[in-house]
Amino acid sequence: MTKTSPASTIPVLRFAPSPNGRLHLGHALSALTNERMAQQLDGRLLLRIEDIDATRCRPEFEQAIRDDLAWLGIAFDGAARRQSEHFSDYASALGKLQARGLVYSCFCSRSEVKLATAARRTAASGNWPVDPDNAPLYPGTCRALDPDEAARRVAAGAPHVLRLAMDRAIAAVGGAVGYRVFDTGGATTPVTADPARWGDVVLARKDTPTSYHLSVVVDDALQGVSHVVRGRDLEAATDIHVVLQRLLGLATPLYHFHPLLHDDDGDKLAKSKGSENLADLRARGVTAGEIRTRLGFG
Repeated sequence: MTKTSPASTIPVLRFAPSPNGRLHLGHALSALTNERMAQQLDGRLLLRIEDIDATRCRPEFEQAIRDDLAWLGIAFDGAARRQSEHFSDYASALGKLQARGLVYSCFCSRSEVKLATAARRTAASGNWPVDPDNAPLYPGTCRALDPDEAARRVAAGAPHVLRLAMDRAIAAVGGAVGYRVFDTGGATTPVTADPARWGDVVLARKDTPTSYHLSVVVDDALQGVSHVVRGRDLEAATDIHVVLQRLLGLATPLYHFHPLLHDDDGDKLAKSKGSENLADLRARGVTAGEIRTRLGFG
């Protein structure tokens, strides 16, 4: 049975942006939703800075995040946790999975993975499976690689990633895994996870010793997060997180997935698409109160 966070403790929520760009209205919606639910639950709201990507995350963006959240009037409990200061925590969790034989080294480059999956899609008449993000599943090229050969290549400095052997992981948890979704009224609904649809996900890279999936699971546990409130675009990824929680003996929080904001073309607001950010709105004279009202928090 899946462990859930103890009901006797004070509810803990978190807002966890990445400092790889400026916050936009979608981030404001998520932060304000977390704030409202923390208030409704009489709980604590934490700020986490998810800055494991050293190539894209920058100090000026982190400060901008703090400035934008302060402008919106959102208060957080305690100091923010910066992921880049806790790589040892993620390494410890990864080591536990490796010790159980659930992780393997993969030496395929992105281009090689793309070519391999393209070939398999052709051989399967275009029916090769894709994950919830519509990316072809990794075909497992390195899964059966001799462990001694893999260790030799790692020791020689060969570029590689560490993948979760999903079939072994599912077998190790011994059955179906799931979680509970909570609504604004406090009612919860059980959800059965389907982690197999993600295939052998990457848990760490040679240049980044963790991944979003691994670090978020470890952080939520170490910070005592009991209620995770995030956008619907991350709903499917929860399947991976629940499996990792079970494998690592961690509690599974309750989850709530809020709607996303879209632009005039129907696309989800995103930093990569250059969606108008909060600083631009502020520069145009838009007030924090107007933002709150526009997003339904007036």
